[in-house]
Amino acid sequence: MNTVTLIGIDLGKHCFHLHGQDAQGRMVFRKKLSRSQMLTQLANFPVCRVVMEACAGAHWIARRLSAMGHEAKLISPQFVKPFVQGNKNDFADAQAICEAASRPNMRFVSPRNESQQTISATHRVREALVRDRTSTTNQIHAFLLEFGISLPKGPAIIKRLPAVLAEHEAVLPPRLMAVIEHLRAHFKYLDEQIKAVEGELAQQLAEDERSQRLLEIPGIGPITASVLAVELGDAHQFANARQFAASIGLVPRQYSTGGKPTLLCISKRGDKNLRRLLVQGARTIMQRIQTRSDGLGEWVRDMLCRRHSNVVACALANKMARIAWAILAKGTHYQSRSLAATI
Repeated sequence: MNTVTLIGIDLGKHCFHLHGQDAQGRMVFRKKLSRSQMLTQLANFPVCRVVMEACAGAHWIARRLSAMGHEAKLISPQFVKPFVQGNKNDFADAQAICEAASRPNMRFVSPRNESQQTISATHRVREALVRDRTSTTNQIHAFLLEFGISLPKGPAIIKRLPAVLAEHEAVLPPRLMAVIEHLRAHFKYLDEQIKAVEGELAQQLAEDERSQRLLEIPGIGPITASVLAVELGDAHQFANARQFAASIGLVPRQYSTGGKPTLLCISKRGDKNLRRLLVQGARTIMQRIQTRSDGLGEWVRDMLCRRHSNVVACALANKMARIAWAILAKGTHYQSRSLAATI
């Protein structure tokens, strides 16, 4: 076993498949182990490089292996798939992970720490609550529309719902009114839960100096800053700002051949939630762009004269992502260029 330099692990809930290779890429061992068996064996194993796909549970295992002295690496699953040989099975996946990790230009995922994983879980809970709240509002609108009552769009009508029910009490069945009241109570409960989660995120944001610097960027609020701090993690995992923008799908897809470059629409790769937040932040800047007198405002106004607003929103979101990378990678603060300096 002293000849093993690289171990690929195909992760599972209970069973883990290990594929070990030497420095020449020859297979040394293959094993199927339980979670406890794998951790015990790797704890007594000579220090080597251990590679896994970036998926559920991978970050925790990477932290455990790093504490044992191993070099833990994570690879995005889409980079492993081309190296699977023959039919797909767990050992073939583990071997493909080793093959992918052996490539000199392979890009790895930085393992997250406990704080980053906790914040990420909090954001996912908030997203689920927001979806449930929207679904509850839509149900109330739909049930009342079936009885000829059309309400204005948006959640604000929920506050006036008791008055609406009292006004149409004569035409609505009592049991339907009881169902609507249950939905209104559920909406109120979800709204309180969302506010509690957002309060927790605000407290975590106040304790994180990196997120505070991200809040200085125009168009980035507390939610976006918190998600950016988690997604970037160690900003140096990206060689430059464009790589980070490309990782979240804010650069054009390329389909070039015969020496003729062809750029298409944005790739929409990576975290769609972060991409959505950045685009929404860009649109908030564009809504008040006439009031901005800095270089960013002049750049956006010039772009709006030449391109569609949707294209400008994606371009501005790309710029915001690049600024965020530069702030975290270089440890600086946002500096707004004055209009005079750009002329």
